[in-house]
Amino acid sequence: MGGNAIHAQGGGSGGVFRETPDGIVLAVRASPRSSRPGVDGFRNGALAVRLRSAPADGKANAELVEVLAEAFGVPKRSVELKSGLSSRAKTVLVRTSSPASSFAFLHPAD
Repeated sequence: MGGNAIHAQGGGSGGVFRETPDGIVLAVRASPRSSRPGVDGFRNGALAVRLRSAPADGKANAELVEVLAEAFGVPKRSVELKSGLSSRAKTVLVRTSSPASSFAFLHPAD
């Protein structure tokens, strides 16, 4: 598999995200039924994402797409679940024209 590796910055990332001609492919660990939705940093080589929805009828997957689209500043149609539709561990493609700056939301300006 080709592409440049993007090593995520920050505590405990340990993961590698691949830059592809289509955008960024990343590992995601979804946590359904959370009190607050949102991106929660890196854990065990994956981007941790909290979701309010229960993992039933595709609701958590739909919310995951919404949360990631907002975090990466792209339209929902630019976020595609590639694998893990019925698992907490997922692979996601985020179509973006600026992969290197796509993780800026994890490091807010001081």
